[in-house]
Amino acid sequence: MRQEAPELRRADGGALRVLVVDDEATLAELLTMALRYEGWEVRAAADGHSAVRTAREFRPDAVVLDVMLPDLDGLEVLRRLRADTPDVPVLFLTAKDAVEDRVAGLTAGGDDYVTKPFSLEELVARLRGLLRRSAITAARQASELVVGDLVLDEDSREVRRGDVLVELTATEFELLRYLMRNPKRVLSKAQILDRVWSYDFGGQSNVVELYISYLRKKIDAGRPPTIHTVRGAGYVLKPAATG
Repeated sequence: MRQEAPELRRADGGALRVLVVDDEATLAELLTMALRYEGWEVRAAADGHSAVRTAREFRPDAVVLDVMLPDLDGLEVLRRLRADTPDVPVLFLTAKDAVEDRVAGLTAGGDDYVTKPFSLEELVARLRGLLRRSAITAARQASELVVGDLVLDEDSREVRRGDVLVELTATEFELLRYLMRNPKRVLSKAQILDRVWSYDFGGQSNVVELYISYLRKKIDAGRPPTIHTVRGAGYVLKPAATG
């Protein structure tokens, strides 16, 4: 059963992302299927080097990491992951049951561990706990999104451009929040439809163009632009040019 799945989402409303790192193909496939059943987006890597590369591109919300890998060991992979994303939760998989091995993993920065053989139910429960704690910590760190002189407060739902308060409708607010959670990243109309409206308008993707134009009139009118069109690709929000 997936009773708690709806509450565990990325800040932009998308599915949580989990990276599974294990050189046992059958186990990696089994874990991938179980975590996708939770509603999460999952990618797998079979060795340490590919795990580091995948993490940089995939930007996971959590990592399930085998200690024993064919190239780098799990502790070295963890160190490299932490260099790029210091706060990503890591759950170690280990075939070793010695206390010193578990302590080494946790001391190196791992957040939790399960020892092989393990039950999928236990692993999912442990991972869900890590993701929930990580989400709570992130929410407590800040309620404001800031891109240049544009500030969006997620708690009060106030938006300011410089010292000017900007009044937005609920949909405009959600669209701007999604753009500001992905600064300098080109977002396609399909991505925006999926995240902001949660369903596909079919041939009516021009609704995105319409709401982008609404935002521009409220956010960018008479000021250096923050919302830009990338022809054939989508839209990108970035700090306004100064000087």
